[in-house]
Amino acid sequence: MALGQTQQVLETIKRANRPLICVPRGAGSDGYATAIGLQKVLLKLEKKADIVAADGTTPKNLHFLPGHEGVKPTLENLRRFVIEMDASKTKVDELTYEMKDDKLVIHLSPKKGFWDAKDMNVSSTGYRYDLILCIGSPDLERCAQLYTDHPDFFYRTPIINIDHATENEHYGQLNVVDLTAVSCGEVCHDLIEAIEPGLMDEDVATAFLTGMIAKTKSFKSKNVTPKTLQTASKLLSRGAKRDLIVHNLYRTRSVPTLRLWGRALARLKVDSAKQMVWTLLSQQDFLHAGAEEHDLPDVIDELIASSPEAKIVALIYESPNKEVVALVRAERPLDVLQHFASLKPVGNSESAKITFTGKTIVQAEKEMTGI
Repeated sequence: MALGQTQQVLETIKRANRPLICVPRGAGSDGYATAIGLQKVLLKLEKKADIVAADGTTPKNLHFLPGHEGVKPTLENLRRFVIEMDASKTKVDELTYEMKDDKLVIHLSPKKGFWDAKDMNVSSTGYRYDLILCIGSPDLERCAQLYTDHPDFFYRTPIINIDHATENEHYGQLNVVDLTAVSCGEVCHDLIEAIEPGLMDEDVATAFLTGMIAKTKSFKSKNVTPKTLQTASKLLSRGAKRDLIVHNLYRTRSVPTLRLWGRALARLKVDSAKQMVWTLLSQQDFLHAGAEEHDLPDVIDELIASSPEAKIVALIYESPNKEVVALVRAERPLDVLQHFASLKPVGNSESAKITFTGKTIVQAEKEMTGI
């Protein structure tokens, strides 16, 4: 008899020796927090998993989650290069190496006799990871450089695709895509509960609830369902620390962030017909506020909270490398990627980043608001 999906997921994880959890570009706090919680679940199943994120290390507002420091920004040491030398007749006396003009030169000294080419064999090992768990990635392209730098790894390694978005392309060998869920944290809660509820301890429950709270703006978004609230209740009964989550996500704004928020609000513009609000921030604004680029997610969250009638919220700013960038959020049924397709946004249907190369901030504003 064919196994159900939950059992298939469990058996696939059990067969894996070294899983990799992949967080795509634009996954936000939900993606990071869910990955951290899932890593702890896999450890309980005696599987040591690594987490790699296309957007870099864990955002500062999630540093309260145990294990946040383990998230890596790049895939490294995927395969090893192996040089085999037949030493059955001629033993090795000394091995040294040196770098010459960007070339690695290896010196082998025999105890007696010599070797020739037929005694040496060169090969590469298999991939370090034998299972990929993608969290909140509608397609492989959203994994950005993690995928484009290592496409063969993604094609040759089984993928468990975990998501809740309608645009998900079901690219995995196993696709855990729940369209009734509002976050990946909710999807993973339901999956782990079906596998073995005892795998969810206090830290796992806190991580999954963090994803849910971040994705729903503390359950204020319109897509919250009774099922979502029921899931949150279950996580609280498992020991999830709601007060800690809310404090770190919404009550720990730094003074520089508040200053930057004030400058953003002072320039807030509205197009009622398009139900769009936006603002501009120059490098001078960052300097005067004492803020940095990593403070911007907090600023755009505050803009959303201050503009409940807006369907599209955009924050256009000058980055430290002199490029103009826009962070855009949209409320369903609007799709950021489709609405601004001509500007080549990167992210998902709800949240994306647009880079304007060679444009001034005023030119970027005209392009965005003219669409």
